[in-house]
Amino acid sequence: MPTLLLIRHAIAEPRGGAWPDDAQRPLTGKGASRMHEIASRLQDLGETADLILTSPLSRATETAAMLADAWKPTPQIVVTEAFAPGQAPETMAEALRAARGHACVAVVGHEPGLGEWAAWLIGARGPLPFKKGGVARIDVPAWPPSRNGQLVWLATPGMLRPVRRRCRT
Repeated sequence: MPTLLLIRHAIAEPRGGAWPDDAQRPLTGKGASRMHEIASRLQDLGETADLILTSPLSRATETAAMLADAWKPTPQIVVTEAFAPGQAPETMAEALRAARGHACVAVVGHEPGLGEWAAWLIGARGPLPFKKGGVARIDVPAWPPSRNGQLVWLATPGMLRPVRRRCRT
């Protein structure tokens, strides 16, 4: 059964005067650092992809590049408008027709579309919540997926980053 990893981009610079074009907003240093930890943890857990499809927005392509850099063997990255904000679930699913022959595909996207698409894929009534850097694994019967996927897990970024223990006195 093919595997789909849905990943929300990492923390990006805030909207505003410094970034008047929303599509160009990059990741923050904190966002990049946390995504590096998440990507490494996914590699350690054996949850990687052989193809990454990503939104064309800077924060998503940067996230995709960090995933590809951490995962071995290095997956191919394909940038597609199908995962830009505002796309319908059917459009996102159809973009995965290109995934035929791949066992696991990661998609890097945005909220609220990613959560709505995840819900569409598994037949849920409401969107799944994706924090920045959050990841869901959904197993699907075929590419392109239809509305009969199975949610295997959904993780917040904090669940995927290393645990930092604090001493209490």
